[in-house]
Amino acid sequence: METESVLHPSFLVPVGHVEPVPRRIRGVIDGRTVFDTRRALYVWEWQAYPQFSIPVRDLVDGVLVDEGFAEPHGAGTAHRHTLSVGEDSRPGAAWVWGQDAPAPLRDTVRFEWAAIDHWFEEDEPVFVHPRSPYSRVDAVRSSSSVRVEVEGVVLAQAPSCVKLFETGLPTRYYLDRAHVDWTRLRSSDTVSRCPYKGTTSGYWSFDGEAAAHEDIVWAYDFPTIHANRIAGLAAFYNERVDLYVDGEPLPKPGVLTP
Repeated sequence: METESVLHPSFLVPVGHVEPVPRRIRGVIDGRTVFDTRRALYVWEWQAYPQFSIPVRDLVDGVLVDEGFAEPHGAGTAHRHTLSVGEDSRPGAAWVWGQDAPAPLRDTVRFEWAAIDHWFEEDEPVFVHPRSPYSRVDAVRSSSSVRVEVEGVVLAQAPSCVKLFETGLPTRYYLDRAHVDWTRLRSSDTVSRCPYKGTTSGYWSFDGEAAAHEDIVWAYDFPTIHANRIAGLAAFYNERVDLYVDGEPLPKPGVLTP
């Protein structure tokens, strides 16, 4: 089947763009608040989504130690720092913007996401990366029928679906579980997180005659409120299956994101 020419809206925000964050942003390590700010900035180091940049003066706990290394980070040069919180030292955890960065970024620091144990927007946890203020996630009920095949085996056939439209990504088709042939699928231990949809509650694979097709279907039993219409439904990777919508084969996209 042919590869998809882009059939969804692309990202529009240019690399290097900076915007204020109108939300309180906090980071926690080992139960200690590292930063707490209402002056955070969004900075796009790449187009897909922004990072938070935190004013150095809003560090509550922790010390930044310059490692003497700098490199371009989309919006300008950033200097790598170790973050020390109590007895916990995390090398490469922080990047302080240099003088060639846009003026609002100077005297701010961008933390590596995984270097902070817990991120919060107001009192809500944030996973994976900041939510872009320019991205939409819309779950829309649809009367489009959907058939899913792998190696010619029908794994699902549904008279309707919920279409999930997410900026920059292919449309996903969420199906009522009653229309999926679970006797053909085996569960896996895979878990993934999305800042817009939440944490997956299950993944399943298909063992075909030609090959094992790992983690081709997933579900969110308890999605975020923004995507509550997909709760309990199952979606297949367009990239890994043969998908027919209203009887027509769907071209396969090249991006893999649940």
